[in-house]
Amino acid sequence: MRLPTSVFIIGGAGFIGSHFVDTCLSDSDVASVTVFDNFSSGKHWHLEQWKSDSRLKIIEGDVRNLQLLTESMVGHEVVIHLASNPNIAAAATTPAIDFDQGTLLTHCVAEAARVSGAKTVLYASGSGVYGDLGEIEAAEDYGPLIPVSTYAASKLAGEALLSSYAYMFGLRAIAFRFGNVVGPRQTHGVGFDFVRNLRSDPSRISILGDGKQSKSYVFVGDIVKSVLLAHSKVLIPFDVFNVATGDYINVTDIARIACEVSGLNPDSVKFEYSGGDRGWKGDVPIVRLSSSKIRSLGWTQSMNCSESMRYAMAAMHNETRLFI
Repeated sequence: MRLPTSVFIIGGAGFIGSHFVDTCLSDSDVASVTVFDNFSSGKHWHLEQWKSDSRLKIIEGDVRNLQLLTESMVGHEVVIHLASNPNIAAAATTPAIDFDQGTLLTHCVAEAARVSGAKTVLYASGSGVYGDLGEIEAAEDYGPLIPVSTYAASKLAGEALLSSYAYMFGLRAIAFRFGNVVGPRQTHGVGFDFVRNLRSDPSRISILGDGKQSKSYVFVGDIVKSVLLAHSKVLIPFDVFNVATGDYINVTDIARIACEVSGLNPDSVKFEYSGGDRGWKGDVPIVRLSSSKIRSLGWTQSMNCSESMRYAMAAMHNETRLFI
């Protein structure tokens, strides 16, 4: 698998972005990595192991500052676009957040790539673009796509923007519809919430919905591999891939694992459910994704859902800086 020689990572100080930095800078053939981040959720300590590596450049800036973004992007072969609103449930009270911190950002990324001469944009979309399909296992050609949240709508709009730029302006763009990404340095999500909950009160755990919500959870290292593999193999102007493990885990089972990695007997912890079949407005309680397309390129995961969640929550439990 060939890595790009010069990489521009938007959101590179965040949870997923910092793992891309690790992978790229661990390869001696990568000449430069630029992190562009506003540090609203990203952390400087995510990048600290590379602070003495001259190949790493960190630019603190807002993606909506199109001039700064474009000037910073000049000279980079590949752009990895990870920036978006990290709080999926926030739109229930702030409906514009996913346009302002989603669709608009992707427009700016596409335009900066066009003007700067970047060759490829690798885009973190999401499984929410399929909408609420129940037990239907969605492949990339499933349609129609009917998002049920503004977060998912912003991801789908981003795919459309990048596809149009690819065909109109000679970019190559690849969108990735991830399952739920988990791993060390995670700063949000159900596993993070459970570990934080148990740190403050080990006697009980708050669970949104009825705990039966069932989804795929993918180890962040496997996500990084899938994106870089597709980069090295896809030749058409625009393509899209699901990335999922093929197995699923429900929220109650995640809560039990959270107890175990926190050194607690799950049967001694009170599980308090908020009720209903989903965690918040716009949540999709059951997600099933076909990953046969990305597997056809040679991708395999290193962990299944349960293993990924256990590894991720153990890392979160042991990293006190996540909760400061």
